[in-house]
Amino acid sequence: MSEPKCRHCKAPLTRTLVDLGMSPLANSYVKPEDAGTACAAYPLHARVCDRCFLVQVEDAVPADAIFNDQYAYFSSFSESWLKHCSEYVQAMIPRLGLNTGSLVVEIASNDGYLLQYFVQEGIPVLGIEPTANTAAEAEKKGVSTRVEFFTQAFARQLREEGVAPDLVSSANVLAHVPDINDFVAGIAEILTGDAVWTVEFPHLLNLIEKVQFDTIYHEHYTYLSLVALERILAAHGLRVFDVEELPTHGGSLRVFSCLEGASHQPCPGRDAVREKETRAKLDRPEGYEGFGPRVEALRKSFLDYLSDAKVNGRTVAAYGAAAKGNTLLNYCGVGTADISYCVDRNPAKQGTLLPGTHIPVFAVDKLRSSPPDDLVILPWNIRDEVVSQLSDLREKNVRFVIAVPDTRVVG
Repeated sequence: MSEPKCRHCKAPLTRTLVDLGMSPLANSYVKPEDAGTACAAYPLHARVCDRCFLVQVEDAVPADAIFNDQYAYFSSFSESWLKHCSEYVQAMIPRLGLNTGSLVVEIASNDGYLLQYFVQEGIPVLGIEPTANTAAEAEKKGVSTRVEFFTQAFARQLREEGVAPDLVSSANVLAHVPDINDFVAGIAEILTGDAVWTVEFPHLLNLIEKVQFDTIYHEHYTYLSLVALERILAAHGLRVFDVEELPTHGGSLRVFSCLEGASHQPCPGRDAVREKETRAKLDRPEGYEGFGPRVEALRKSFLDYLSDAKVNGRTVAAYGAAAKGNTLLNYCGVGTADISYCVDRNPAKQGTLLPGTHIPVFAVDKLRSSPPDDLVILPWNIRDEVVSQLSDLREKNVRFVIAVPDTRVVG
């Protein structure tokens, strides 16, 4: 195979962050009738660019094979995420002076989970969402949605149509973009004057420090730091003027950017994150060394826990048919002999099998009709929300367990 090149600067990718081997697509849930067929698996190898420090995986499969009409992720099934989005809206309206004459565009608007709150405030919105099934749900909430991938060409089309947003929002989408240069060029195309782009993403610093390797999967093409993002934005005439650190998804950044010539002044949050990344050496190769062995140690810890549970006759189930959980389970080689079933609130996932492991997925009520001894919370980023929702299971002596950043009982 030819040596892979960096998505942004095209430098050779010779440094490995972690190689997770072969893995199925994390959101490609299996129909029960296909249980006898092995899932297609693809290399899941995260590399670091030594020139611009963008962490990335290779294009193992075309984007339209991942983001299609059967895409199973609906943002609105997490109450804590909806609260986060409502708070964002209430913060942006006064900060940017948004009103009924403004326009907010969200890229990857999913099921209208965010824009619905702007609609409730009477602020015009436009969602851009490539998956038709989630876009249909957004329309039901009054969120006008275009079913498209966001590209520079599409941004130019919108601008020619007179679309001039005051705010462009994108939460947890930049990592899903195969051509990050084209996407950012599209942002530069659609912004005018003092318009602002806010982009949220899990912070690479937390992925490394907290061994959050399970957030690596094929539809996450890149894993972002501020140092890498600022270099990409600068190449397209954009600049960062503020950064907020958020607790979401195990620790995220919300980056505020604008056109190079806009009037927004630098804020302290930007420099604070720059300094934090410099201390962690994310601006040099040494900051990325030694991650693989820490991931291997986590795998051993989780497998030891499952082995002990089996020896002691404890039944184990899982909560959350999450992509991160599928990375964890497949990397660990776990199957139905280890975890008997999984539950999820999303009806689109219920009645399916997890990719690779073929663990069956049920509605949450399964936990009450057939309670396990242990419940592994796969989306560890919402563990407090899950433990609170399922507090009645404690009366049945169910233990709550997480595997990242280490395997332990949490409730």
